[in-house]
Amino acid sequence: MAAIGRAAAAAARRPPRRPPPAAAFARGCCPRPRAGAVPGPPWSVGAAGARSPPSYLWTRWASERGLPRPHKAAAPPLRTAALPPTRCRQRQLGESGGVESPGWHWVLLRVLSRLFLLQEVEALVSHWNLYINLGGFFVCLFSVTLFGPWSDSVGRRPALILSTAGIALQTSIYLLVIYLELHVAYLLLGRLLSGLSGDYNLVLASCFAYVAETSDRRARTFRVAILEACLGIAGMLASIGGGQWRKAQGYINPFWLAFAASLAATLYAAFFLRESVKQRRPARLFTLSHYKAVYRLYMAPEHPSSRWKLALYSLAFFLLVTVHFGAKDLFVLYELGFPLCWASDLIGYGSAANYLAYLSSLGGLRLLQLCLEDSWVAEMALISNIAGLVVISLATTTALMFTGYGILFLSMAATPVIRSKLSKLVSETEQGALFASVACVQGLCSLVATGVFNSLYPVTLHFMRGFPFLFGAIILLIPAAIIGWIQIWDSKHDYNHFQDPPSPAKD
Repeated sequence: MAAIGRAAAAAARRPPRRPPPAAAFARGCCPRPRAGAVPGPPWSVGAAGARSPPSYLWTRWASERGLPRPHKAAAPPLRTAALPPTRCRQRQLGESGGVESPGWHWVLLRVLSRLFLLQEVEALVSHWNLYINLGGFFVCLFSVTLFGPWSDSVGRRPALILSTAGIALQTSIYLLVIYLELHVAYLLLGRLLSGLSGDYNLVLASCFAYVAETSDRRARTFRVAILEACLGIAGMLASIGGGQWRKAQGYINPFWLAFAASLAATLYAAFFLRESVKQRRPARLFTLSHYKAVYRLYMAPEHPSSRWKLALYSLAFFLLVTVHFGAKDLFVLYELGFPLCWASDLIGYGSAANYLAYLSSLGGLRLLQLCLEDSWVAEMALISNIAGLVVISLATTTALMFTGYGILFLSMAATPVIRSKLSKLVSETEQGALFASVACVQGLCSLVATGVFNSLYPVTLHFMRGFPFLFGAIILLIPAAIIGWIQIWDSKHDYNHFQDPPSPAKD
């Protein structure tokens, strides 16, 4: 075994294979095998602030070390990919009657060498992905809370122009990294520059504030739900069409589309979008008064009774979005593993079914609003989410997994209700500050979900593979209790106010 270990170490130090010809890159069948890493799929650039998912970084660094490309770019590499035949592989061999090839000691040498390389690549990917995401988040935390309250005075259009232009700048830097094969640190530079201009979080904050200002209180929840459904449809189209395009032509052309989309959004906001703020007034940008506006929103609101409601609704939103992000990150890993062992086509269908929940939630919200209050619609959505996650956590067959996806048909109807409830608790001049803080909470949800759920999944594999989904379902009981309690308290308060007779006037 010592000889095998030395041979495996020597194989791991072997120089990488000769890079493929340039014609292969033009066809998009091979990644560029240089040291610089480029960000993830193009939809993460145009639609989600040009984040850098691990899949593309994995492809770049794996190609340098002679490792095969993953079959599906959207699926992050598994630590079991280089081990001897997994349970899925053993099941395939048993079904097909196949027998493992002879020369097991050479196979073992090759497996061990790949395992060393896989660990090295995964460490690089995880570290740089963490640097890029943390750097973007902390910069956005200060810029969004600055630009959000500022847009309450000067209008939403300047904030939208600034944020979309920053995303276009970031995409252009990523294109330079692709063409010039620059160092991976330039990806962090691009993310920081986009973060200084607000990034995707400021786009979200400005759009939701725009919708809140251009709709009345009764129709606000449905308008917010339409905007969230647009995000889901865009994600579905990008996931399906963008993935096939990237597989056929590589990353260059999709990134050009992302750059063109960001630039088109900037021009639209500058020349065609109507301003929603009715009474605009000049205001200084770099001043602490904008941060104080966010602080006063929660600590000293205009209506004292709104303070605890803002805090509780924000907590409910944080828990709900964290579970949503955490479960979404694990769906592909869960489907690839035993006993489901899905292929790429089934994974694509599952992703499409997950995105279709945005549309079904929109229709369900509209129908349920005819007979229920918004809070009870959110309770129905949370019940759908909890039941779907429980079924998925116990899924051992393809039919049961798709049943879980079907039960999630109303799961996305709770977040627009919470956004609408928060919007109704503040005045028209505080919408930008409110949705800026909500956007920061949503960014924090992504980091917390990645840390908690991705750490929980490998720890619980030995006793229950679906435990993270069950854990998420249990967590969702808290926002369900918060929303139900606030609605019951408001109903009792309104009933008592209605029952109190007016005091008789004294002569």
